[in-house]
Amino acid sequence: MSVFLGVPIDAAYHLVSLFAGFLTPLLGGLAAAAAIVGFTMAVRLLLLPLSYRAMRGMAAQARVAPLVADLRKRYAGQPDRLQRELTAAYRAQGTGMFAGCLPLLVQWPAFSVLSLLFRSRYVGGAPNTLLTHHLFAAPLAGYWLGGAGPFSAQGAVFAGLFVLLAGIGWVSARMARRASDLAAATGAAAATGTATAGGAQAVLVWALPFATVAIAAFVPLAAGLYLATSTAWTLAERAVLGRGALRPGPASDHRLIRRRPIRRHVRPQADSRAFNQPQNHSGE
Repeated sequence: MSVFLGVPIDAAYHLVSLFAGFLTPLLGGLAAAAAIVGFTMAVRLLLLPLSYRAMRGMAAQARVAPLVADLRKRYAGQPDRLQRELTAAYRAQGTGMFAGCLPLLVQWPAFSVLSLLFRSRYVGGAPNTLLTHHLFAAPLAGYWLGGAGPFSAQGAVFAGLFVLLAGIGWVSARMARRASDLAAATGAAAATGTATAGGAQAVLVWALPFATVAIAAFVPLAAGLYLATSTAWTLAERAVLGRGALRPGPASDHRLIRRRPIRRHVRPQADSRAFNQPQNHSGE
C-alpha cells in the first residue's frame, strides 16, 4: 500500500478502533458496527458548515429557476451566449449550477478510505483486527455475493441493509419531490426550461436516492453502514436546517437579477415653432 493511502487508512483504523473500545462494554459484539456509525457521524459533523452552505445554494437555485427557464428559451440557438447568461444569473444569487455537490464530493474520500480499510489485511504493518468483527452473522469486511452468499444468514443482514437504504431513499425522494412542488407553487416550476429537461430532472430526483442500494451491493458491509448512516444524516439535516435554508422564497425574487432595460439616449428635437416665426425683413 502506498504512503499516500496508508496515512488516512491508519488514521481511520485508530479512530474506529478507539470508538469500538469505548463501546465494547455497552454493546459487546456490535461495538465495531456502532463505531463505524460514530465515525460516519464525526465526518458529517465536520462537514456541517459545508452542508448548510450547500442547502442555501439549492434554495438560491430555486429562486433563480424562472429566470433560467426564460434564458434557455431566449438563447436556445446560442449556446455560448446562454452559458454566459446562466453564469451571470447564478453569480447574482451567489450560487452555481452545481450547488449542493460539494459535501458529496468531500465525503467520497472518507467513504473510499473506510472501504479500503476493510479490504486491507494489514494496517501499519500489523494485522487488521477490525476484520474479525461482525454485524450479527455478517462480517464487516464481507460482501453480499461473497462468503456464504446472498441466501444465508449473512445475506439476510445485507438484505436488511438494502431495505434500510431503500427506505431512506424513498423518504429522500419524497422530500425532494415536496421541495419541487413548493418551488412550483412559488413560480419556479419551469426550472429546466423544456419538457425534456424537466422529465430528465424528475427521473434523477427519484433515481439518485436509490443509487446507494446498488453501491452497497458491491462494497464491504462496513462501507454499506457508512452509506446508511450518511444518508440518514442528510435527511436529518434537511429536516432541521432546511426549514430556513431550503425555503425558495417569493417567486418575484428572480426579478431582482434581471438586467435593467437599456435606455437609449434620444437627442432633444428643436422646437418647430422657432422655424415658423415671421421673419423681419428690414430692407423692405
